Amino acid sequence: MKKSEFYFDLPPELIAQTPIEPRDHSRLLHLNKISGEIYHRHFYDIIDLLNEGDLLVVNNSRVIPARLYGTKKETGANIEFLLLEQKQKNVWEILVKPGKKARVGAEFIFGDGILHARITDVLDGGNRLCEFTFKGNFFDILDKIGQMPLPHYITEHLDDNERYQTVYSKELGSAAAPTAGLHFTPELMDKLHQKGVQIAYVTLHVGLGTFRPVKADDITQHTMHSEHYSLPQETADLINRTKQSGKRVIAVGTTSCRTIESVAAFNGEITAAEGYTNIFIYPGYEFKVLDGLITNFHLPESTLIMLVSAFAGYESTMNAYHTAVNEKYRFFSFGDAMMIL
Repeated sequence: MKKSEFYFDLPPELIAQTPIEPRDHSRLLHLNKISGEIYHRHFYDIIDLLNEGDLLVVNNSRVIPARLYGTKKETGANIEFLLLEQKQKNVWEILVKPGKKARVGAEFIFGDGILHARITDVLDGGNRLCEFTFKGNFFDILDKIGQMPLPHYITEHLDDNERYQTVYSKELGSAAAPTAGLHFTPELMDKLHQKGVQIAYVTLHVGLGTFRPVKADDITQHTMHSEHYSLPQETADLINRTKQSGKRVIAVGTTSCRTIESVAAFNGEITAAEGYTNIFIYPGYEFKVLDGLITNFHLPESTLIMLVSAFAGYESTMNAYHTAVNEKYRFFSFGDAMMIL
């Protein structure tokens, strides 16, 4: 398929700049996976769409305040770091702006000297490896001086960093939020539990590779960046029992989807697993586990809308997106949700 087949016209005013309050009052476009019919609801209505014994699989990765502003030790020139992935104890892969100031051996200072950094390598594609030195706990320092790595299309200031975290976030490591989960509240989670809907946790640390533009006209020529995932034994058991009982497994977000399907593809079944995945799901992919998907509305021509098209069908997906635009749904990270079931 061609990249252009996944294009749709999105008016800028539909790009959500701030989150809805309460979280679960965002709108929900319910797409019937079989018939292609569309229903307009609110997110809290998922309680009526799920049955006792169904399993929601959520990504409990937590976003780190990964954007750092500092100065070059030698010259005092301003520098911006974006932490992408922890490679060793104090070594991270980072994006640097401007990159020309970050040659191997260059040293930088952040937070009036509470954090120091030295570039140790330049990677293919321009990312750097950086070794940090500090006293105390690194993540405590990030909480003090780091900023949340909001996507470039969000220009409004975020007053509460927790609004870019899911209420069940736990495992530090993401450079962006698994945004489908931002709609859940503790109260909604309690109602789901009371109804007998099960919740299982996976971890996939979201890297910027997920949002990397597809440049190739032929989408099969696109290469995904790898992201670290973990699927614990408890989650594997829940998924297997749910499938065996004839109930539904529903991924909350494309990251949960990619984690589950990666494990099934690598191992031939769902087992406890940990590693890296660069799975690219696009139309023609045969899903091995999923029965449903909850997701936000994604960028035109992105790998994420391609994944949704693989699950819901190309025609139904593009029709749903055109409907969402016409009905003025809110798009992207702080936008409304879509449930394919």
